Amino acid sequence: MTTKSRYQAPALKKGLEILELLAAATAPLNMSDISTALGRSVSEIFRMLQVLEEHRYIARGDDGYRLTNRLFALGMSQPPVRNLVGIALPVMSEVARRTGQSCHMAVASGAEMVVIVGVEAPSLSGFAIRVGYRRPLHRSASGRVLLAFQSADVRQAMLDDVRLAGAAFDAAALAAELDGIAAKGLHTTPSPVLNAITDMSVPILVMGSARAALTVPFVDGPGARVTLDASQAVLRHAAATIAEQLSPEVRDGLYQRVVDHGVSDAGSDG
Repeated sequence: MTTKSRYQAPALKKGLEILELLAAATAPLNMSDISTALGRSVSEIFRMLQVLEEHRYIARGDDGYRLTNRLFALGMSQPPVRNLVGIALPVMSEVARRTGQSCHMAVASGAEMVVIVGVEAPSLSGFAIRVGYRRPLHRSASGRVLLAFQSADVRQAMLDDVRLAGAAFDAAALAAELDGIAAKGLHTTPSPVLNAITDMSVPILVMGSARAALTVPFVDGPGARVTLDASQAVLRHAAATIAEQLSPEVRDGLYQRVVDHGVSDAGSDG
Protein backbone atom coordinates (compact mmCIF):
# COMPACT_ATOMS: atom_id res chain seq x y z
CA MET A 1 0.00 0.00 0.00
CA THR A 2 1.44 3.37 -1.01
CA THR A 3 1.16 6.14 1.56
CA LYS A 4 0.09 9.43 0.02
CA SER A 5 1.97 12.53 1.12
CA ARG A 6 -0.01 14.82 3.40
CA TYR A 7 1.17 17.91 1.57
CA GLN A 8 1.28 18.42 -2.20
CA ALA A 9 3.53 20.84 -4.11
CA PRO A 10 3.22 19.83 -7.77
CA ALA A 11 5.54 22.51 -9.16
CA LEU A 12 8.27 21.71 -6.66
CA LYS A 13 7.88 18.00 -7.38
CA LYS A 14 8.32 18.58 -11.12
CA GLY A 15 11.43 20.68 -10.52
CA LEU A 16 12.97 18.03 -8.29
CA GLU A 17 12.16 15.31 -10.82
CA ILE A 18 14.02 17.27 -13.50
CA LEU A 19 17.05 17.82 -11.27
CA GLU A 20 17.20 14.14 -10.31
CA LEU A 21 16.86 13.07 -13.94
CA LEU A 22 19.67 15.37 -15.09
CA ALA A 23 21.86 14.27 -12.17
CA ALA A 24 21.53 10.63 -13.27
CA ALA A 25 22.05 11.36 -16.98
CA THR A 26 25.43 10.65 -18.58
CA ALA A 27 24.90 13.35 -21.23
CA PRO A 28 22.80 16.52 -21.64
CA LEU A 29 19.09 15.96 -22.32
CA ASN A 30 16.83 18.01 -24.58
CA MET A 31 13.29 19.02 -23.68
CA SER A 32 11.71 16.11 -25.51
CA ASP A 33 13.99 13.62 -23.72
CA ILE A 34 13.03 15.07 -20.34
CA SER A 35 9.33 15.14 -21.18
CA THR A 36 9.36 11.49 -22.26
CA ALA A 37 11.44 10.27 -19.32
CA LEU A 38 9.18 11.97 -16.76
CA GLY A 39 5.88 11.29 -18.52
CA ARG A 40 4.95 14.95 -18.50
CA SER A 41 3.89 17.30 -21.27
CA VAL A 42 6.40 19.52 -23.04
CA SER A 43 4.51 22.61 -21.86
CA GLU A 44 4.87 21.53 -18.21
CA ILE A 45 8.56 20.79 -18.66
CA PHE A 46 9.19 24.03 -20.57
CA ARG A 47 8.04 26.23 -17.68
CA MET A 48 10.08 24.33 -15.11
CA LEU A 49 13.20 24.39 -17.28
CA GLN A 50 12.91 28.14 -17.69
CA VAL A 51 12.72 28.68 -13.92
CA LEU A 52 15.56 26.26 -13.13
CA GLU A 53 17.75 27.90 -15.78
CA GLU A 54 16.90 31.38 -14.51
CA HIS A 55 18.03 30.36 -11.02
CA ARG A 56 21.21 28.76 -12.46
CA TYR A 57 20.46 25.20 -11.31
CA ILE A 58 20.66 24.01 -14.92
CA ALA A 59 22.29 25.31 -18.08
CA ARG A 60 21.27 24.92 -21.71
CA GLY A 61 23.71 24.14 -24.50
CA ASP A 62 23.43 23.10 -28.13
CA ASP A 63 23.09 19.45 -27.08
CA GLY A 64 20.52 19.98 -24.32
CA TYR A 65 20.22 20.74 -20.62
CA ARG A 66 22.69 19.79 -17.90
CA LEU A 67 23.09 20.46 -14.21
CA THR A 68 25.31 23.28 -13.07
CA ASN A 69 27.35 23.06 -9.86
CA ARG A 70 24.92 25.31 -7.97
CA LEU A 71 23.48 22.51 -5.81
CA PHE A 72 27.00 21.26 -5.20
CA ALA A 73 28.05 24.75 -4.10
CA LEU A 74 25.10 24.95 -1.72
CA GLY A 75 26.09 21.66 -0.13
CA MET A 76 29.68 22.84 0.11
CA SER A 77 28.58 25.96 1.97
CA GLN A 78 27.37 23.92 4.94
CA PRO A 79 29.68 24.49 7.93
CA PRO A 80 30.82 20.85 8.40
CA VAL A 81 31.90 20.48 4.77
CA ARG A 82 33.33 24.01 4.52
CA ASN A 83 35.36 23.54 7.69
CA LEU A 84 36.57 20.11 6.56
CA VAL A 85 37.90 21.67 3.35
CA GLY A 86 39.57 24.49 5.30
CA ILE A 87 41.34 22.01 7.56
CA ALA A 88 42.30 19.62 4.76
CA LEU A 89 43.62 22.08 2.18
CA PRO A 90 46.97 22.99 3.84
CA VAL A 91 47.58 19.34 4.70
CA MET A 92 46.86 18.33 1.11
CA SER A 93 49.20 21.03 -0.16
CA GLU A 94 51.95 19.45 1.94
CA VAL A 95 51.13 16.03 0.46
CA ALA A 96 51.53 17.47 -3.03
CA ARG A 97 54.80 19.17 -2.10
CA ARG A 98 56.32 16.07 -0.51
CA THR A 99 55.21 13.57 -3.13
CA GLY A 100 55.24 15.71 -6.27
CA GLN A 101 51.75 14.28 -7.01
CA SER A 102 48.28 15.78 -7.04
CA CYS A 103 45.74 14.79 -4.40
CA HIS A 104 42.03 15.23 -3.85
CA MET A 105 39.40 14.57 -1.20
CA ALA A 106 35.98 13.05 -1.81
CA VAL A 107 32.85 12.46 0.24
CA ALA A 108 29.79 10.28 -0.27
CA SER A 109 26.86 11.86 -2.11
CA GLY A 110 23.99 9.41 -2.41
CA ALA A 111 25.13 6.57 -4.68
CA GLU A 112 28.28 8.42 -5.74
CA MET A 113 31.47 9.89 -4.44
CA VAL A 114 32.07 13.56 -5.23
CA VAL A 115 35.40 15.40 -5.14
CA ILE A 116 35.12 18.46 -2.88
CA VAL A 117 38.70 19.79 -2.95
CA GLY A 118 41.88 19.09 -4.89
CA VAL A 119 45.51 20.22 -5.06
CA GLU A 120 47.47 19.93 -8.30
CA ALA A 121 50.93 18.44 -8.55
CA PRO A 122 53.73 21.03 -8.15
CA SER A 123 55.83 19.35 -10.86
CA LEU A 124 55.56 19.85 -14.61
CA SER A 125 53.60 16.62 -15.04
CA GLY A 126 50.76 15.16 -13.03
CA PHE A 127 47.18 14.01 -13.17
CA ALA A 128 44.52 15.97 -11.29
CA ILE A 129 40.81 15.36 -10.70
CA ARG A 130 38.55 18.39 -10.92
CA VAL A 131 36.38 19.52 -8.01
CA GLY A 132 32.81 18.34 -8.51
CA TYR A 133 33.81 15.14 -10.33
CA ARG A 134 31.45 12.28 -9.51
CA ARG A 135 31.61 8.52 -9.90
CA PRO A 136 29.53 5.61 -8.50
CA LEU A 137 30.81 4.62 -5.08
CA HIS A 138 31.76 1.06 -6.04
CA ARG A 139 33.62 2.12 -9.20
CA SER A 140 36.33 4.37 -7.76
CA ALA A 141 39.15 4.08 -5.26
CA SER A 142 37.72 6.91 -3.16
CA GLY A 143 34.23 5.42 -3.25
CA ARG A 144 35.37 1.94 -2.23
CA VAL A 145 37.27 3.45 0.71
CA LEU A 146 34.15 5.38 1.74
CA LEU A 147 32.18 2.11 1.62
CA ALA A 148 34.84 -0.05 3.29
CA PHE A 149 35.26 2.00 6.44
CA GLN A 150 31.63 2.04 7.63
CA SER A 151 29.57 0.07 10.07
CA ALA A 152 27.68 -2.82 8.49
CA ASP A 153 24.33 -1.03 8.51
CA VAL A 154 25.67 2.23 7.03
CA ARG A 155 27.58 0.33 4.34
CA GLN A 156 24.44 -1.60 3.44
CA ALA A 157 22.38 1.61 3.24
CA MET A 158 24.98 3.15 0.92
CA LEU A 159 24.97 0.05 -1.30
CA ASP A 160 21.18 0.14 -1.37
CA ASP A 161 21.48 3.68 -2.77
CA VAL A 162 23.87 2.36 -5.44
CA ARG A 163 21.37 -0.33 -6.44
CA LEU A 164 18.51 2.15 -6.53
CA ALA A 165 20.58 4.27 -8.90
CA GLY A 166 20.53 1.33 -11.32
CA ALA A 167 24.07 -0.01 -10.85
CA ALA A 168 24.62 -3.77 -11.00
CA PHE A 169 27.40 -5.45 -9.02
CA ASP A 170 28.35 -8.78 -7.47
CA ALA A 171 27.45 -8.20 -3.81
CA ALA A 172 29.58 -11.05 -2.44
CA ALA A 173 32.67 -10.10 -4.45
CA LEU A 174 32.33 -6.43 -3.56
CA ALA A 175 31.86 -7.24 0.15
CA ALA A 176 35.05 -9.34 0.14
CA GLU A 177 36.95 -6.53 -1.60
CA LEU A 178 35.69 -3.92 0.87
CA ASP A 179 36.59 -6.11 3.85
CA GLY A 180 40.09 -6.50 2.41
CA ILE A 181 40.45 -2.73 2.02
CA ALA A 182 39.32 -2.19 5.62
CA ALA A 183 41.86 -4.77 6.85
CA LYS A 184 44.74 -3.08 4.97
CA GLY A 185 43.74 0.45 5.96
CA LEU A 186 43.98 1.81 2.41
CA HIS A 187 43.12 0.99 -1.19
CA THR A 188 45.65 0.87 -4.03
CA THR A 189 44.54 0.01 -7.54
CA PRO A 190 45.53 0.72 -11.15
CA SER A 191 43.59 3.66 -12.54
CA PRO A 192 40.59 2.54 -14.61
CA VAL A 193 41.08 5.62 -16.80
CA LEU A 194 44.79 5.94 -17.67
CA ASN A 195 47.85 3.68 -17.81
CA ALA A 196 50.87 4.33 -15.53
CA ILE A 197 48.62 5.78 -12.82
CA THR A 198 47.92 4.04 -9.52
CA ASP A 199 45.07 5.35 -7.41
CA MET A 200 45.92 5.37 -3.70
CA SER A 201 43.13 6.22 -1.27
CA VAL A 202 42.92 6.32 2.53
CA PRO A 203 40.02 7.15 4.87
CA ILE A 204 39.67 10.21 7.05
CA LEU A 205 38.28 8.46 10.08
CA VAL A 206 35.91 10.02 12.61
CA MET A 207 34.54 7.75 15.33
CA GLY A 208 35.92 4.77 13.41
CA SER A 209 34.14 5.48 10.12
CA ALA A 210 35.25 7.19 6.89
CA ARG A 211 33.81 10.69 6.60
CA ALA A 212 35.96 11.44 3.56
CA ALA A 213 38.59 9.76 1.41
CA LEU A 214 41.98 11.27 0.62
CA THR A 215 43.37 10.08 -2.72
CA VAL A 216 46.56 10.45 -4.75
CA PRO A 217 46.49 9.40 -8.44
CA PHE A 218 50.16 8.38 -8.44
CA VAL A 219 51.92 8.98 -11.76
CA ASP A 220 54.90 6.62 -12.03
CA GLY A 221 57.95 7.08 -14.19
CA PRO A 222 61.46 8.56 -14.22
CA GLY A 223 60.14 11.95 -13.08
CA ALA A 224 58.44 10.63 -9.93
CA ARG A 225 59.78 12.49 -6.89
CA VAL A 226 59.22 9.65 -4.40
CA THR A 227 58.26 5.97 -4.57
CA LEU A 228 54.74 4.60 -4.39
CA ASP A 229 55.40 3.22 -0.90
CA ALA A 230 56.74 6.56 0.32
CA SER A 231 53.66 8.34 -1.07
CA GLN A 232 51.42 5.89 0.77
CA ALA A 233 53.12 6.75 4.06
CA VAL A 234 52.69 10.49 3.41
CA LEU A 235 49.03 9.97 2.53
CA ARG A 236 48.29 7.93 5.66
CA HIS A 237 49.91 10.58 7.86
CA ALA A 238 47.96 13.35 6.14
CA ALA A 239 44.61 11.61 6.67
CA ALA A 240 45.38 11.09 10.36
CA THR A 241 46.40 14.75 10.69
CA ILE A 242 43.15 15.99 9.15
CA ALA A 243 41.06 13.74 11.39
CA GLU A 244 42.92 14.93 14.51
CA GLN A 245 42.34 18.59 13.63
CA LEU A 246 38.59 18.29 13.17
CA SER A 247 36.73 20.07 15.95
CA PRO A 248 34.01 18.15 17.84
CA GLU A 249 31.35 20.27 16.10
CA VAL A 250 32.72 19.44 12.64
CA ARG A 251 33.06 15.77 13.59
CA ASP A 252 29.42 15.64 14.70
CA GLY A 253 28.24 17.41 11.56
CA LEU A 254 30.22 15.12 9.27
CA TYR A 255 28.95 12.07 11.13
CA GLN A 256 25.34 13.06 10.58
CA ARG A 257 25.91 13.89 6.91
CA VAL A 258 27.48 10.49 6.20
CA VAL A 259 24.66 8.71 8.02
CA ASP A 260 22.24 10.68 5.82
CA HIS A 261 24.33 9.66 2.75
CA GLY A 262 26.38 12.69 1.88
CA VAL A 263 26.23 16.17 0.46
CA SER A 264 23.80 17.42 -2.18
CA ASP A 265 23.38 15.21 -5.23
CA ALA A 266 24.67 17.62 -7.86
CA GLY A 267 28.01 18.57 -9.36
CA SER A 268 30.28 16.52 -11.57
CA ASP A 269 38.25 9.79 -9.24
CA GLY A 270 39.99 7.73 -8.99
